[in-house]
Formats: sequence, structure tokens, C-alpha cells
Amino acid sequence: MSVTLLVPTLDEEKALPELIEAFDKLDPRPQEILLVDGGSCDRTIDMAREAGWRILECDTGRARQINLGVDRAMGEIVCVVHADTIPPSDMVRVIEDTLADRRIALASFTPIIRGTEKTRWVTTVHNWAKTWYAPLITRPHLFFRGVRLLFGDHVMFFRRSDFLRVGGCTPGDAVMEEADLCVKLAALGRVKMVLRCVSTSDRRIVAWGPVKANWIYFKVGMLWAIGLRHRMAENYPDVR
Repeated sequence: MSVTLLVPTLDEEKALPELIEAFDKLDPRPQEILLVDGGSCDRTIDMAREAGWRILECDTGRARQINLGVDRAMGEIVCVVHADTIPPSDMVRVIEDTLADRRIALASFTPIIRGTEKTRWVTTVHNWAKTWYAPLITRPHLFFRGVRLLFGDHVMFFRRSDFLRVGGCTPGDAVMEEADLCVKLAALGRVKMVLRCVSTSDRRIVAWGPVKANWIYFKVGMLWAIGLRHRMAENYPDVR
């Protein structure tokens, strides 16, 4: 199976060098690395071009960026990697081996939130627990059907054909675009978090503090759950 690594970006020149270095170490290699930019004003696109990545541009909004990327992807499998997340060198093999099981429609890695000074174990554990309690609280009928909610830091991957079949991400969603996708793809098969870790930046915790950060994560999730989608972005400020 061929794999496209899809990186949706907006002004990520600070984060990209580390991701570029990590992608250079991948073994085996993906079929392509596809950056879909939402209007960066910094060197994001130049850096990706210099790294040899394929580049698409579209309107700002991660849902729109992911939808365009999957539509144009050359790989049979698409893995969405945020710019501030660092994968293991064997990520392509893990992706291929996991989706060799046709019963799995959507899968992800297990994220560990790290910074230059410390590992954020409380938020890391909360993120793991949230995949269970979020659907249990907000969509209990789906929880008992096996739906689990994965999020961007999880580095989600899926078959391109399945994504297109369910209609992709909800256009216009700036955050929580992954939640609807989990619900949609769970209708086709299992949702699984693989016990293989990725490291993701603690930049939001540094900016907001750990208590505020976890409160924002929870609040945005509740806004999604009760249908106030138009208020999600204003409660989730950008941190670069």
C-alpha cells in the first residue's frame, strides 16, 4: 500500500525544520509528502519546497486543507501530520501494517506532549482518556457502537477511498475537524489508537499554562458536542 503524508500548514516556519529532519529519516519512505498551505506569510512554503515536498495552496481552514490534500493525494493511504508533531522513523511501516487489517477504518499513533524542558504527562494522559470519555459524554449511542474520538495530535491515518466515500472533513471547521471524521469513518470499521508514540509540541501549554490549556481543550470539545461549531475557532487561539 502506498502512503501520502499530508501536512496542513499556516505560518509554521518555526516548527518545520524539526519535522523535515524527522521525515528525512523515515524508513521505508512514503510515496509522497504533501504540504497543503492555508495562506502562510512566512517561509513555510519555501522550506517545504526546498525539502522536496509537493505543495498545494488553498483557503485557510484545516478541514478545507485536508479535504483538498486527500482529494489530490497519490497514495492509497493518507496520514495527516501536524507541523509540530514528530513521528518515529518507522511510521510508514506502522501505517501499512495497521491498515492491512481491513476491519480498521481509521487509526492513529499515541501522542506524547513534549517541550524542550519537560514532558507534559498530565496532558498526555488526559489526551488518551479524552478519546474514550469525549464520545461517552457527547455521543453515548455512538460510544457503544465503538466510536472513539481521535484528534490532530494523534497523527490519524485512513484509506483515501474511505475518506472520499464518507465525504471527508466538514468544510469550514478550523478546529475539531477530526471529530466528525471519526464519527463518519467509524460507520465503516474500527477506530484504533496504535501503541506507537509520536511526540507533539507543548507550545500551547507554554503559551496558556497547563490548567488553561486543558480547559480550552475541554471547552472546544463541548462546543462541538452541543452544536456551537461557529464558536470553536474563537475559543482556540492560534499559537505558532
